[in-house]
Order: sequence, then structure tokens, then C-alpha cells
Amino acid sequence: MEYGSIKGWPESERPRERLLSLGAGSLSTAQLLAIILRTGGKEKSAVGLARELLLQFNGLKEIEDASVAEFSKTKGIGNAKIAQVKAALELGRRLLQDEAGNALVKLSFTNSREVYEYYHPKFYGLKKERFLCAMLDAKNRVFKETVVSDGTLTSSLVHPREVFRYAIKEAAASVLFVHNHPSGDPTPSRDDIDITKRLVETGKIVGINVLDHVVVSDGRYTSIMEKGYL
Repeated sequence: MEYGSIKGWPESERPRERLLSLGAGSLSTAQLLAIILRTGGKEKSAVGLARELLLQFNGLKEIEDASVAEFSKTKGIGNAKIAQVKAALELGRRLLQDEAGNALVKLSFTNSREVYEYYHPKFYGLKKERFLCAMLDAKNRVFKETVVSDGTLTSSLVHPREVFRYAIKEAAASVLFVHNHPSGDPTPSRDDIDITKRLVETGKIVGINVLDHVVVSDGRYTSIMEKGYL
């Protein structure tokens, strides 16, 4: 662990100066986190404090999920540093969402893996379930999407009338449903399957084809159609 102020280090070793001269990609995760923290504590540098946080929380994902109380257990971490770290991680999450949103123009999918890879960033870090409806034109290109509900999926939250109201209004030829499981297990629940069946049946009545319902989680996904749940 490094002691003392980073200002006393050789310029080529200081995280901020290294980033400006060589780019952010040249820095380790601890060094990048140290720039956000700005200062360390009485017995450690900012880099040392950053390494301690990474070890304590086992990486950035758990740091993002950590509560203020959990942060406060680390000596040298006060409210200002907690706010700085949380703000930086939230900016990163929003960047992922913006990149996914900007790619929507003329977007089309050929399989559920492509659906997962595109939509996973939109659900990253969410602590509750979100149900999204993507609307496609006659050439199977996504032209619009809308969040239908936030919360554990139930028939009262995801009602076919509300789901297809958007699709009918936008004259969609077909729809694709995506929702997340914050638990990390993308296995569809009984409610997930029952809701999908109702949506498929409603789609047939109104003339809008349901292409798939993909359940996503961190690193994994399940296609309800491809897995034969219906």
C-alpha cells in the first residue's frame, strides 16, 4: 500500500497525469477510482484507498450496489467520496444506455442472442423488474420502444390492453418483449410464461405478431419462445 500524498510521486506514476498523457485505457481500475476519490487518508494514498475499496467490495459492481452505511465502514471514506463514486458509476451506466438508444435506428434482430446483447445495457444495475415493449415495422426493424411497467411482473402490471395500446397507436407490425430478473437467474417464472401466453393470444386477435419475450440478467438470458415454454 502506498503512503503519503500522490503529489510526491514521479509525474509518470501519478494517475491524473498518466491519464492526460497516455489516456484512460492506460490506467488500472484502482488508478481510475483514485482519480474519482481525489485524496486518500492519513495512512494511505488515494490509490491505496481505491484498492482497499475494490478488495472490500470485490469489484465495481458491488461498489455500485453498496449502501452509504457499507461505504462508511471504510476508514477515509466520507459522504463526499461516496457521492463522487456513486455519481461516476451512474454516469457510466447512463453512457451504456445512451449508446444502446442511439443504435435503435433501423435496428433488426435475427436471434435472441442479439436481442440480449442490445438490451442488456438498458437493464444494467436495475434493482427491480422492468418490462419493455419493442415495436417493429413490416421489415422487422425496431422503430420504437416503450417501458410498459416497473416492478415484479403480474397480470395487473402487464395487461394486454395497455401493452398493445402503444403498438396499435404506432401501427407496429410485430412486437418484441424484454424484461429483466435482478436476481441474476433468467429462468422465466410461471407469471412470466402466463403473461407471455396472454400477450401472444391478444396479438393474434389484433393482428400484431409477438416475436419473442426475452428475460435478461447479468451475463445470461432466456428466450421464452426458443426454449419452448409456450
